[in-house]
Amino acid sequence: MQTTKTPLPNSRVQLEFELPPEDLARAIGKAVTRLSRGARVPGFRPGKAPRPVLERFLGPTAILDEAVEQLVDDAFREAVLEQEIVPLTQPEVEITQREEGKPVIFKATVQVRPEVKLGDFDHFGFKPEVQPVDETMVEKVIDELRDSQASLEPADDRGARKGDYAIIAFQGTRDGLPFEGGSSEGLPLIIGEAQMIPGFEENLFGLSKGEEREFDVVFPADYQEESLRGQAAHFKVTLKDLRGKILPEADDEFARSVGRFEGMADMTVALRERLEANALDRARHDFADKIIDYAVANATIDLPDILVEQEVEVMHDEMRSAIARQGISEQAYLKVVGKTDAEVHEEFRPAAEKRVKSLLVLSEIAKVRGVEVTDLEVEVEVARARSRYVSDRSMVQYFESERGRNYIRSTLRRSRTVEQLIDEWLDAHPEAPRLRHIEDANEGSPVANPSPGAAQAIAATETADLTPPEAPAPAGA
Repeated sequence: MQTTKTPLPNSRVQLEFELPPEDLARAIGKAVTRLSRGARVPGFRPGKAPRPVLERFLGPTAILDEAVEQLVDDAFREAVLEQEIVPLTQPEVEITQREEGKPVIFKATVQVRPEVKLGDFDHFGFKPEVQPVDETMVEKVIDELRDSQASLEPADDRGARKGDYAIIAFQGTRDGLPFEGGSSEGLPLIIGEAQMIPGFEENLFGLSKGEEREFDVVFPADYQEESLRGQAAHFKVTLKDLRGKILPEADDEFARSVGRFEGMADMTVALRERLEANALDRARHDFADKIIDYAVANATIDLPDILVEQEVEVMHDEMRSAIARQGISEQAYLKVVGKTDAEVHEEFRPAAEKRVKSLLVLSEIAKVRGVEVTDLEVEVEVARARSRYVSDRSMVQYFESERGRNYIRSTLRRSRTVEQLIDEWLDAHPEAPRLRHIEDANEGSPVANPSPGAAQAIAATETADLTPPEAPAPAGA
């Protein structure tokens, strides 16, 4: 087989093939066998009808068509492996010669993994920034813990104030007429947390249990219900119940109630240590993100639109799954945000483009630096997935598949590449704070917070993941 590869603009490649006549002869013999077994030719048992009879039964070119199609598929797959090409789309095939006794000549044009030309990625001028922990931050956590342990007590002897838990009945009218969604007989509300339209909750301050109050409020210009945007409405509100939040005292008894602490002093020290560890984690994540952004900004990539579109689809599907888990239909969500499906879809494009570029650049850096992940490390993660997703067989099957293993390998490889760059910088700057490895923070497992859908670009960004395709097909299919 003679194959010529010609690069084309926009990350496309043209492969020109010339297959010897004997390859076509063998392919025709196999085609006769396959078609004969599947065709019910009168007077012949399955698999026994000769070629002339088959051609009369199926059509004069049926066998040649079958043979050439299989020959083209096989030749393309072989060339993909030999040339280390990662096809992103089905190839556009043009056959210029397909006669028995002559070479089969055809060309296939396909969108491929884009070339990444790295710029500087390890001589950056920035450094990790660790937010210092002060007493105010510790006190804020203590206040949050107290708030989580708070109790509610009736507030019958005073007016409503911010943070109170209330139940209200209200009737809203516009031009004297009620409107849809403008009334309730018993709405739970935390006063002052902006659950209602702007200006509504402020009118509840000072209201006592059982008391009524009337007021006017103007709906926001961007309100989800178009007919109410910018419209004034009159509300009559009755405060049916009012309860105040009572926080426990910040004493030793409280400290012992929320954890294994001897007292407030012990808890304060532990909280400060935890906040300092969290600050280091955030600094490491932010530093890693800045390194990736720096490497991407300095790289040159002719990014195929198909990769971006695939990632947009993935991110849109992830959003649909997220709102579905909250019991919200996509139609209801679109109505609330006031956008069409196409508008939401398009909003994902910038983030999708950034994600794909990051995958491509990190893959290229990993190749340059020789970062590898062993089969044993991949199997450890597969075993972890089996343990983690005992009740989710589909997730386990995903990680056990070749595609799932490729996802694990690629995710580990990229994470390890960034960690290597961070370690090299830290070694050159001993005065810098010691940032924990992602593995030290127990976040390094690809199966811990998987996003298999986001692996659409994996096959397009990892040459090490090349496997023989079943047929010329888009990467990730």
